[in-house]
Amino acid sequence: RNHRYDNDVPILIPSVNEDHIDVIPRQRKLRGYTKGFIVTNANCSSTGLVVALKPLLDSFGLKKVFVVTLQAISGAGYPGVSAYDIYGNVIPYISGEEPKLQMEPQKIMGKLRSDSNNTGSEFIPADFVVSAQCNRVPVIDGHTECVSVEFQKQATLDEVKKVLSSYVAPYQKYKLPSAPPKDIQLFEVDDRPQPRLDMSNGNIVSVGRVRECPLFHTKFVLLSHNTVIGAAGGSILNAELAKVKGYLDNTCTNHKL
Repeated sequence: RNHRYDNDVPILIPSVNEDHIDVIPRQRKLRGYTKGFIVTNANCSSTGLVVALKPLLDSFGLKKVFVVTLQAISGAGYPGVSAYDIYGNVIPYISGEEPKLQMEPQKIMGKLRSDSNNTGSEFIPADFVVSAQCNRVPVIDGHTECVSVEFQKQATLDEVKKVLSSYVAPYQKYKLPSAPPKDIQLFEVDDRPQPRLDMSNGNIVSVGRVRECPLFHTKFVLLSHNTVIGAAGGSILNAELAKVKGYLDNTCTNHKL
C-alpha cells in the first residue's frame, strides 16, 4: 500500500521538510505503534521539483507552477520500457505520474501544526497549484524538468538566482553522511544541466537556464538523479535523519547508515 497521502505519514525529503519527521509521535499514537513508524519518499519527479521550489517558496511565495518532465527510462523500473517503444522516441504519457506531481508538492512543502484533538502535529498543505505534463525519453538516468513559476510577490532574476545558489537547508546542521555539500547547484551557462554531465553527486539537484517567463514570472530547467535522490539515496538520507532525530530504536544503532 502507498501511504504517501495518509495524514499522519510524512513524504520526507530532508533538504525540503526535515521537520515533517516530527509527525511520528502523532502517527504512533494514532496507530498504536510502540516502536517503528512509516515514512515515505516522494515520487522521483516530485523530489527534484520541490528541492528547487523550496527556497523560492520561502523567499517569494508560490501561486502557480507549470512543469514538463523528460523522465529517464530507469524511472520505469526493471525491466523498464521496451527498447522498441523508447528507442528514438518520446512517450508523452506515464501512467499515474501527472496526478502525483500535481498533489505531492503541496504536502511536502506544507507546514506542521498541532491538531485540534491534541494528538500531535498534522500537515497543512502549501497553497499553490501545479500543472504537470510527463514524458518518457530515451535517457538512462536523470529526470529533466522545465518549470515555469508565478510568485506571490515579484522578484528579479538576480534575486531568484541568489536564493537558489545560496540555499542551505536546515537539515545540513546534522552533517548526515549522505548529504551533499549543497542541495542545489546553479548553472549560469545556457546549455546546462544535462544528464550526461551533471549527475556526479546523485543527491544534488541541478538548476539552470533561469530566465523571465512571458506567462508567469520565472522559468528554469532542473535535473535530478531519479535513482539516487529520487529513490534509494533519498531513503538513506531519511534513515540517517531518523537516526539523528532519535526515531530509530536501539536495534539500529549498531549499524552504520
